[in-house]
Amino acid sequence: MDKTYNPDAIEKKWYPTWEEKHYFAPAETGSAYCIVIPPPNVTGNLHMGHGLDYTLMDILTRYHRMLGRKTLWLPGSDHAGIATQMVIERQLLLEGKTRVEYGREAFVERIWQWKKESGGNINRQLRRLGASVDWQRERFTLDEGLSRAVREAFVRLYEEGLIYRGTRLANWDPKLLTAISDLEVVNTEEEGQLWHIRYSLANGKGHVTVATTRPETLLGDVAVAVHPDDERYQKLIGQSVQLPLTGRTIPIIADDFVEQSFGSGCVKITPAHDFTDYAVGQRHQLTPINVFTPDARLNKNVPHAYQGLDRFEARKQIVKDLECLGLIEKVEKHLLKIPRGDRSDAIIEPYLTEQWFMKMKPSAAEAIQAVEKDHVQFIPDNWRKLYFQWMHNIEDWCISRQLWWGHRIPAWYDKEGNVYVGHDENSIRERFHLTADTVLEQDNDVLDTWFSSSLWPFSTLGWPDETADLKTFYPTAVLVTGFDIIFFWVARMIMMGLKLTGDVPFKEVFIHGLICDANGKKMSKSRGNGLDPLDLIDGIALDDLIQKRTQGLMQPAMAQKIEEDTRKQFPDGISAHGTDALRFTLCAIATYAREIRFDLNRLAGSRNFCNKLWNAARYVLMNTENHAIDSQQRKLSLADQWILSRLQDVIQSAHQHLAQYRFDMLAQVLYDFTWNAFCDWYLELSKPILTATTSTPEELHGTRHTLITVLETLLRLLHPIMPFITEEIWQRVATIAQKQGESIMLQAYPEADITLQNAEVEAELEWVKNIIIAVRTLRSEMNIPPNKLLPLILKKGDAQDKTRYHTHEHLITTLAKLQSVTWHTENQSPPESAMTLVGQLELLIPMAGFIDKKEESARLEKEIKKCEQELFRINNKLNNADFVERAPADVIGKERKKKEELTLFLQKLLQQKEIQGYISHGE
Repeated sequence: MDKTYNPDAIEKKWYPTWEEKHYFAPAETGSAYCIVIPPPNVTGNLHMGHGLDYTLMDILTRYHRMLGRKTLWLPGSDHAGIATQMVIERQLLLEGKTRVEYGREAFVERIWQWKKESGGNINRQLRRLGASVDWQRERFTLDEGLSRAVREAFVRLYEEGLIYRGTRLANWDPKLLTAISDLEVVNTEEEGQLWHIRYSLANGKGHVTVATTRPETLLGDVAVAVHPDDERYQKLIGQSVQLPLTGRTIPIIADDFVEQSFGSGCVKITPAHDFTDYAVGQRHQLTPINVFTPDARLNKNVPHAYQGLDRFEARKQIVKDLECLGLIEKVEKHLLKIPRGDRSDAIIEPYLTEQWFMKMKPSAAEAIQAVEKDHVQFIPDNWRKLYFQWMHNIEDWCISRQLWWGHRIPAWYDKEGNVYVGHDENSIRERFHLTADTVLEQDNDVLDTWFSSSLWPFSTLGWPDETADLKTFYPTAVLVTGFDIIFFWVARMIMMGLKLTGDVPFKEVFIHGLICDANGKKMSKSRGNGLDPLDLIDGIALDDLIQKRTQGLMQPAMAQKIEEDTRKQFPDGISAHGTDALRFTLCAIATYAREIRFDLNRLAGSRNFCNKLWNAARYVLMNTENHAIDSQQRKLSLADQWILSRLQDVIQSAHQHLAQYRFDMLAQVLYDFTWNAFCDWYLELSKPILTATTSTPEELHGTRHTLITVLETLLRLLHPIMPFITEEIWQRVATIAQKQGESIMLQAYPEADITLQNAEVEAELEWVKNIIIAVRTLRSEMNIPPNKLLPLILKKGDAQDKTRYHTHEHLITTLAKLQSVTWHTENQSPPESAMTLVGQLELLIPMAGFIDKKEESARLEKEIKKCEQELFRINNKLNNADFVERAPADVIGKERKKKEELTLFLQKLLQQKEIQGYISHGE
C-alpha cells in the first residue's frame, strides 16, 4: 500500500469498475429490498440536503445488498416544470426571443435537447458520491412509461369524480403566470405597514375600523366580519358598511374565526385574495370579487381610476385617496410574512382562477388509517403527529400549472366547451363516438410536478402494468427524506399508492433533519451559506467559493455580507477531504434532531479517521503479508481474545443501529472501535507478541490471524458508509484473510459469533489497560519524557491484581515503558512518590530523579478538585427523588458504584497529600 492515503485516485478507480461490472443490479435470489430515489430536479446540482439523503440511502442499500437480499436502489430525476422552463426562457431572452414567439412545440423540443446535453449533471455528481443505484433502471418523470402512468392515474381519478375542474383560490405567481404549490412558496419576514381604515356604517351612524397590510385588496371586499360573541359589535351584525372608494355597501357578518383581542376585532373579508377569507366566503355564501389581472394589475372590477395600475402603484394611490377622505385612522409598522415564489422571487397572490383540482379527503381517510395501523411507520415516531395534523385538515389539491414543460393535462374540449378525458385524442374520439368534423383542442395546462412524483414508487416499477419489478419490489422498503416535504410528497405518495395499487408505497419513512450551517442556520442559496458536497470532496479556493456563493442571488445586496462571512469562515478556502470522509461525516450527524449542524471541523476529523484506517491497514499488511498464518495451529493471547470479543459487540450494535436508522450511533460505535479499540490499543498490544523472541509459533499465528480477521471484518462493517477506502484495502487483505470474490460490496455483512464474546477476558484486558493508562497519565502530568523507563511500585490490591499482573507482566512493562516493578510490603515505608489508583491497587512512581514536588502538588490539587466536583454531581443525582424514581435500576446502580470508587479515590488522594507533607496533620 502507498504510504499516503489518496482518496481522489481511489475514488476515480473504483466507481467505474463497480458500474461496468453491474454490481449495483439486484441479485437473482434473496428477499426483495427496494428504495426508489427521491427524484432530484433535472436542472439541479447536488447540495448538502441531497448529499445527506443519498448517503443514508446508499448505506442502507449497500448494507442490505451485503445481507444477501435482492436489493434495488432505483434512480431517476424529476422534470421540474417551473425550474426547467425558466432555464430555457432565460436562454431565449438572451437571444431576444420569448416563449410565445418561439412556439410551444419548438420550445418543448428545445428543452428535450437541453436535457439530453446538460440535464444529467446531478447524475455525474451522484456517481462522485458513490451512490450504488442501478443505472440500468434509471427513470425520468417525463419518459414514455411514466407519462403513460400519469395519464392512466388522471383518467381513473377523473372517472371516479376525484379530479374536477373549477374556479378556486390558488397560489399565483404573477411573474411566471402560473399557479404554484405551497412548497414553492417561501414565506419571508419583511418590514411592512398595517393601515387602520374606517368603514362608515351605511346608516351614517358611526363606523367600524379594520386593519390591513394590503390596502389594494380593499376594492375586492365583500363583507366585514366580527366574532358573534363580541359585545362591541353584536348590534351591528346584519347591518352594512360603505366600502371606501367603491360606492358599494357590504354586510357585517359574524364568524367564529375572528379573534376578538386582535386589533379592533373587525376583519375585512376578501374571498378572491385571501385563503382564510375564501373559506369564510363559502360559509356565508358570499360572491368573491377578483380585482387583479394575471400579472397583478388591477382589473375592470375596480373603479376606473385604478384600472391597469400595478398592485403596488395602486396601493400608494389608494392610501393617498383614503388619507384625503380622512378614512385612515392610523398606520403602524408591522413585521409581515411575505409569500414569495421560490423560483421567481415574486410576491405570490392568492388568486381566483379556473384550475384542475383533486379531491383529497376521500384518499386522506385511508392514508390516515394506514399510518394508524402501522402499515406505514414513521421513524422517529413523533412525525406521525405532523402527518395527521395535515391530513385531518387537508384541502383539495390544485394540480394544474400554466406551463408548457410537463405532463399536458389529458383533457380535450369541443367548441361547446364539453370536456373529454382520455389517454389521447384518437381513443377519446373512439370512446365517445365523435365524428371527424368535431374539432377538439387539448387543455393548454400541464400537471403539477408533484402529481407525477406522487406516483413515483410504483410508476418507476412499471405500473399500470403488472411487471415483474412491480410484483417483486412493491411496496418498497423505506423512504428517506426531510420533514419539510411530509405534506407535499410523502402524504401524497401514500394516498396515491393506496388508491391506485391497493397498497402502501413504502413500509417505513425515515425522516431526518435539515442540514444547517455551523451556526444553526438553514443552508440556502439566498443566504449564501450553502456548501457544494463536491467542493468538500475535491476542495475549492476561497475566491471560487465566494463567486459560487454570490452569483445569481435574488437579493444582490447580500453579496458583500456573504463574501465577508465566507472569508471569515474559510480564510484558506476548503481543502480536499475525499468522498469517504464526507459520507462518514454525514452519517455521524444524521440524528433524529430537527436541525442537523454541519461543521467543517467534523469533516476534518473524518479525514483523519480515513488516514487512521489506512495506516492501520498498512501495519496489519506489514505483519501478515509473506507470513504463514496457520488458522488451525494458533494460540490466542488475551489481547486477541479481547479484540475478537469486542468485535462481536460492535457487529451486534451495527445491525441494531441500522435497523433503527440510528446512523449517528452506527458511525460512533464504528469510530470508537476502529480508532480506540483496534488502532490505539490492539495494534499496540500486538507488538510485544510480534517482536518478542520468546513468542511461540502458535502465538504468532494467533495474533497474525486476529490482525487480518479483525481488519477484514472491520472493512465490511465500514463499507456501506465508506465504500471507496474499504474496497481499496479489502482488495489487499482478502487473499490473506482467505476471502473469495471480486469486490467487498459482494461480501456478506458480518454476523456476530457469540462464542467469541467473553466478559471475563474483556474485564481482564480492561484491567491491563487501566494500569498502562494510569502510568501514562502520571508520566504526562509530571512531564516525564515518554520513552524514559520508570520504576513502579504496586501497593495493596488483592490476589486477583497480583495474578493478573504476573500473567501479563510483559504487556504491562512493555507498553507502560517500565524499568522495574516491585510490590510494596507493609513493613516497608514507600519512598516519596506520585500515586494513582486502579480499583484498590495503588500505583506509585518514586519522585526521586523523576518528579518535581511542586508539579506533584499541583497535580494532586487538580485531581482532588476534579474528584470532588464529580462526587458533587453524582450526589445531586442520587439525592434527586425524580431521578431515583424514573431511572432504570442498573443506571442507579452504576452511579452508586461510581460514588463508592470516587470516595475511596478521594481518600487516597488526601492521604497522599498528607504523606507528601503538603498539609499538616493539624489541618
